[in-house]
Amino acid sequence: MSAGLSAPISACMADRMVDRLSLGQLDKLNGLGKLKKRKAGDVTINEFVRQTRALQDPEIIGVVTSSGIVCAVK
Repeated sequence: MSAGLSAPISACMADRMVDRLSLGQLDKLNGLGKLKKRKAGDVTINEFVRQTRALQDPEIIGVVTSSGIVCAVK
């Protein structure tokens, strides 16, 4: 939610990502500067995925993308 995703999407994605990414990778996601200070629900999954690409970590991008798709469909 601190990245601006809605509460239901954030919870769903967090559940999936915590099992698939290392603590270091999760910390990188937490440091996405452009998304900090955004209100919950202001950021779309597509925008979150685009910002994640800046981390240049294929595993993070893959997990965020697949989690976003699964959670959006739920």
